[in-house]
Amino acid sequence: MASENHQGPAADGTVRGAEPAARPVADLVVAVAQFAPSADERANVESIVELTRAGVARGAGLVVFPEYASFFVDPVDSRFLDHAEPLRGPFTDALVRLAAETGATIVAGLAERTEAGDRFSNTVVAVGPDDGILAVYRKQHLYDAFGSRESDVVLAGDLRPPQLFVVHGLAVGLQTCYDLRFPEVTRSIVDAGADIVVVPSEWVHGPLKEHHWRTLVTARAIENTIFVAAADHVGPIGVGCSMIVDPMGVVLADAGECHGLAVAPIARERIDEVRELNPALRLRRYAVVPKA
Repeated sequence: MASENHQGPAADGTVRGAEPAARPVADLVVAVAQFAPSADERANVESIVELTRAGVARGAGLVVFPEYASFFVDPVDSRFLDHAEPLRGPFTDALVRLAAETGATIVAGLAERTEAGDRFSNTVVAVGPDDGILAVYRKQHLYDAFGSRESDVVLAGDLRPPQLFVVHGLAVGLQTCYDLRFPEVTRSIVDAGADIVVVPSEWVHGPLKEHHWRTLVTARAIENTIFVAAADHVGPIGVGCSMIVDPMGVVLADAGECHGLAVAPIARERIDEVRELNPALRLRRYAVVPKA
């Protein structure tokens, strides 16, 4: 019987029975940025500016921020309705200016105004230095779990084909926080052609929650043989631990519990290398089909 760990990776990342491979040359440097967004919208933008500039200074071409980076209070309730903005509102405009200034592509979450007077959209927007808005994602699975009821004030996003965008030749897809608990979301993004999935989040602290966060982020990378870059709030509400994970499940960078950044280089060559060793996507026998 064949063994899955035959010719598997050693602790140092090399493959048993093979000569150590040269480290892939980075196609893109990614930064995941974490802070504690608050009700002070100006301070939130200032934190984003500070962290983006710091990431770019370390070589980042893609900087990922948490969900609800524009405005956040706990719990998520009707207070968000007064601070929700149009997609092309002041918050996104600030991101577009920052991307143009720094040359980086920026991803961040915002409370987006909708036509429903009692609901807003939990939205993630990606902006580039030359093209403005590159992609938009509206959270599909709302956080009605662990005692929370996000659906009381948030509209779930439509089940639409993923919007991908390209940074330095790598295709990037978007999802949000609680979506991590639904593996078919990431798989649908990978089926659309993503090399990297970014996950802006507000992963609330609690018993075993940091364990769930680390496990799910890593699992989504391993099962899809892709890079995952997940950005969270820091305490007192979030667990922090923003991470960049490679297609073999190796944590390339972890921001720990403090305000700041985790930065790592990534390469398409690493995806190809892992998929040669573990062709799970090619061997699978099931497709993802949205529920009505």
